[in-house]
Amino acid sequence: MTHLATLAKEVDEDKVTPGVLGFIVFAAMALAVWALMKSMSRHMNRVDFKEPPDPRAESGSTSESTPAEPGAKQG
Repeated sequence: MTHLATLAKEVDEDKVTPGVLGFIVFAAMALAVWALMKSMSRHMNRVDFKEPPDPRAESGSTSESTPAEPGAKQG
């Protein structure tokens, strides 16, 4: 137990630490981020996105009339 007292003397009394207030602020920010992520997930699950059909696919056109993708080999 006496060696703990010597360790306590080595601690700088002028040293600034975040302490309890820092922990409370960090915990509040973590809870806020968690709540925002949960809310975003809920809103994203409500989105009902239906892509309209491609009019070129219905007309029966061939792939020759469609433009080539960038970087694709031609020929």
